[in-house]
Amino acid sequence: MRRGGLLRRLTRRLLRLGFWAAAAAVAWVALYAVVPPPTTVLIEMERWRLGGVARDWRGLDAISPHLVRAAIAAEDARFCDHWGFDLKAIEAAVAERERGRVRGASTISQQTAKNAFLWPAPSWTRKGLEAGFTVLIEGLWSKRRVMEVYLNVAEFGPGVFGAEAAARHWFDRKAAELTLAQAARLAALLPSPRTRDAARPSAFVAGRARAIAGGAETIRAEGRDACVLG
Repeated sequence: MRRGGLLRRLTRRLLRLGFWAAAAAVAWVALYAVVPPPTTVLIEMERWRLGGVARDWRGLDAISPHLVRAAIAAEDARFCDHWGFDLKAIEAAVAERERGRVRGASTISQQTAKNAFLWPAPSWTRKGLEAGFTVLIEGLWSKRRVMEVYLNVAEFGPGVFGAEAAARHWFDRKAAELTLAQAARLAALLPSPRTRDAARPSAFVAGRARAIAGGAETIRAEGRDACVLG
């Protein structure tokens, strides 16, 4: 009986802990629906490593629509169509893995969940939490808000976070002034912003940027940016 009573008490405590953790996560995500995230784990890690970071929050109205379309083209072509998880991309990634190749399948929503709320190091724990936060942000935020947060917390170079800091760092202009070619170069930095250069791109980055620019124009022509820019 004593063992049974102890297990029941432990179970109740764990359930209460889980409830309050879930409630805190919901409140956190709801807060960021209206308040810019003040910082992230990765930003603080880089601030400690480098001694400082460049980051200036900008609302989506102050970011070039070219960058929005370039991000969709580069990272998540079905951003406006899914609810946080791109099942077709996941199936393709599994098929590629079976062939011995690695292919990413994380949507912009998943990347935003990771960047805004979690830590960068991969683990099954983080992936599980990332899935939970993805569901929450898709349920509590608009697609426009997801993109706004994404473009303000993404890393675009060593210690360079967000579209405004990236535009100034690489092109000495505001994020609102980015051309399609420049926006495509910024998107081409992902997912390796610390080893790629947008101002003096390698042949690989330049080629990827051209492909992204073409994809961005297709996104515009087909209206696949409507959930953000419509």
